[in-house]
Amino acid sequence: MYTLDTNAVLYYLHGEEQIRPLIDDTLSSGVPLYISAVTIVELLRYPKLGSAEELGIQAFIPACSVINIDTSIAQQAGKLGRTYNLKLGDSIIAATALFTGTTLVTRNVRDFKKIPDLAIEAV
Repeated sequence: MYTLDTNAVLYYLHGEEQIRPLIDDTLSSGVPLYISAVTIVELLRYPKLGSAEELGIQAFIPACSVINIDTSIAQQAGKLGRTYNLKLGDSIIAATALFTGTTLVTRNVRDFKKIPDLAIEAV
């Protein structure tokens, strides 16, 4: 099972061959694919987001299990951010992957590799 970092979703939606098989195979197998609610914010906040890109994002979101930020995730994210000097979004996404017990799919390995209990798959 996987939690997708925001960049993994973007690369998938842009058709990058390196990530498409992983996400397509996971989705077709019926295994949950997780994203954090903060990933939705990050995907939709880009000032130059075109309408076609927004439609692609909106179509992709229901294929995933969205994990909302509750007190447990917020506390874990705060601790991760403080301990490993992570940005807010990265802290929440890492806490989400730890909460779900899944592997984080990302290209941002450099920041996340600091977290000892976090499984990472680089794409």
